[in-house]
Amino acid sequence: MELSELIQTSKVEKVCVSCPLMPPLTGTLCVSSHHLLLSAPPMREVGQEGGAAVQEGGFSEIWLLHRVVDAVEKSVQNMGRYQRRESSGQESESRSGSGTVTLRCKDLRVVQLEIPGMEETLNVARSVQALSSLDAITVSYPFFFRPLGRKLGEGWPRDTTENFYHKIADETDAWRLTQVNTDFGVCPSYPLKVIVPRSCPDDTLRGAATFRHGGRFPVLSYYHRSNKTALLRSAQPLVGSTRRRCEQDEAMLEAVLTGRSCGYIIDTRSAQEAKQSQSLGGGTESEAGYVKWRVLHRRLERGRALQDSLSRLVGACHETTLGMSRWLNRLQAARWMSHVMEALTSVGLTAQCMEREGACVLVHGEQGTDNTLLVTSLSQLVLSPDCRTLAGFQDLIEREWLQGGHPFLLRCAHSAWSRDRPRHEAPLFLLFLDCCWQIGHQFPRSLEFNERFLCRLAAHAYSSEYGTFLCNNERERCLYEVREMTHSLWDFLNDPTECQQLLNPLYEPNPLVIWPSVEPQSLQLWEGFFLRYLRPPEHTELAWERMVELAGRVNLSDSQTHQS
Repeated sequence: MELSELIQTSKVEKVCVSCPLMPPLTGTLCVSSHHLLLSAPPMREVGQEGGAAVQEGGFSEIWLLHRVVDAVEKSVQNMGRYQRRESSGQESESRSGSGTVTLRCKDLRVVQLEIPGMEETLNVARSVQALSSLDAITVSYPFFFRPLGRKLGEGWPRDTTENFYHKIADETDAWRLTQVNTDFGVCPSYPLKVIVPRSCPDDTLRGAATFRHGGRFPVLSYYHRSNKTALLRSAQPLVGSTRRRCEQDEAMLEAVLTGRSCGYIIDTRSAQEAKQSQSLGGGTESEAGYVKWRVLHRRLERGRALQDSLSRLVGACHETTLGMSRWLNRLQAARWMSHVMEALTSVGLTAQCMEREGACVLVHGEQGTDNTLLVTSLSQLVLSPDCRTLAGFQDLIEREWLQGGHPFLLRCAHSAWSRDRPRHEAPLFLLFLDCCWQIGHQFPRSLEFNERFLCRLAAHAYSSEYGTFLCNNERERCLYEVREMTHSLWDFLNDPTECQQLLNPLYEPNPLVIWPSVEPQSLQLWEGFFLRYLRPPEHTELAWERMVELAGRVNLSDSQTHQS
């Protein structure tokens, strides 16, 4: 299928576009296979973070990627009237009237197009609706995006699993790097390489895979050097109503605890949910089979409930007529902040088991691709200073979320605006980034990256010209040759010019574990993301420039002190 076949009107004159934090522009609207483009004589110099306006050749241009659009709304005025031509007896519709197309975007922008002509309005709306909801991976924009000065293959691969293993091997020989998942035959959602206990041969791993949902057998997620404890992740065991056991799976977890008296299994479902899952073939680990392991249930919402929570939150943020009291009530009713608190509470429990009790921890939920990754990745941010650097945080996302098998294509198909909310959609990665912001807000000098970096990641996870977040797992990325045919987001963000904008000027390496507070007064709405298109950025930018200036003075003073 040619994308041009979905374009019902390719060009409309005298269209007025209203974008957040920009003056309205009137000019020529063009609908291409991947973008909406408005070209207009400039009213004044304009610019926008991530967005969208540029100055070139005496004209202002606004580019909007179709994939950014989450929902399309249209309204028309003066619907026209049918006129009968007496000579031919034919009917024709008058071209009078106009219309408005409102584009609600996945990055929470709301863009309005005032279009002259009813037919043009409807055609533009239909075209954008069709082009923004394509399912085929290979027709998405990353496969056509070719930035100047960059070559395909740069920034790929980012083999963080192997690099991570070599760091662990310097500390202990208890683990090994295995390629048992060659051709993704053992677990379709795992990468080719995973880290497992050295004493467990590949046959044991294959046996354990048959006992775990989707073949996701326990693998090492993080090794805590300070007390030699391990953080593992997996999917739920397939215990079922017959209370099935698996010798290979039990042997794997026994090998993890060599020389230790006990470990903890943190199940991200309630005990009742785990029991209900058992009647459907799933379940959780039994005391009889895992004598040294203690199961702790920490229920975290997922799926539809989390998606609805995000929609209610964004709806409250964009309701500008609410008074403070009503707005706070709607914020509380959205329950997004409750999800943040519950996630950080589970992370605190995981970190406490490892750091203070010296115990190994296995985290899993049902499939092991959502809340499991949320807990393991945030736990590493809390425990490991390496993960708080810009490069280390990218490795963390690559290792835990991308290679770890989070289904970005399914979970991020829509954002907060779409009325179609399939059960497979859920803003887990956005919740992860929000929790990272909360940690950075509470420990403003402990993270090397800043809020702008987190906002960039949120936007690119939902729609991007880069291929990093495409597909649902490594198997699909290999199938569609994503690394060979698209550009890497990491390569772009690590460019010195871009990278400089993403660094925290207050950063100082902190070797200690950082313990985020979950008290209500300690958690705040992430205004820099949820309100960034609703409030003028001038004050934030001035504060940022002042902070960079003061940080520069402090660093210069420290340098002079050391020299003297």
